[in-house]
Amino acid sequence: MQKVQGSQEILVLYYSHHGSVRELARHVARGIEQVPGMVARLRTAPKVSTVCEATEGGIPDEGAPYVEARDLEECIGLALGSPTRFGNMAAPLKYFLDSTSGLWLKGSLVGKPAAVFTSTTTMHGGQESTLLSMMLPLLHHGMVILGIPFTEAALSSTRDGGTPYGASHVSGSDGLTAASECEKLLAVALGRRLAATAQKLAK
Repeated sequence: MQKVQGSQEILVLYYSHHGSVRELARHVARGIEQVPGMVARLRTAPKVSTVCEATEGGIPDEGAPYVEARDLEECIGLALGSPTRFGNMAAPLKYFLDSTSGLWLKGSLVGKPAAVFTSTTTMHGGQESTLLSMMLPLLHHGMVILGIPFTEAALSSTRDGGTPYGASHVSGSDGLTAASECEKLLAVALGRRLAATAQKLAK
């Protein structure tokens, strides 16, 4: 995801514990970059430690760099991804979002489009409630929330993940991270729709 001269960026921010959300983020990023002139900026959130003195290194051992507030300011849209934790977003992502009051005071995200995605172990593991929980702080920031319309054929044919609230994935009890064909198609479609909308709103 290398920026080229004159391109605009969409932030794909995720937290992934076992890799399923990270894989979904890559499919969303593919969709973003199918829109001419658009680039995905992949970022992740560090773990939250139960020990107050513990800190993560400044650079992750693998995967995307850690997110900073300026990533939200510099990008013209946001795709936010998290695994589910009892029907809610994971603490590391919530912890980062809780630190963005400075951006809220400045109205930095008002009018920018946003979309959400998630992964669960089981089919009924709280996908839709997790997606809705991620929308709440984005609404407070004044962002424009996008979902997946039923004009995407895979939304009606999927037997795995995929919802009108956002892209999703069912990893299974064995922790498989590979997305199904429908899950991939819907994640790509979400990224493409987000990028196209951001491009229009940025004009």
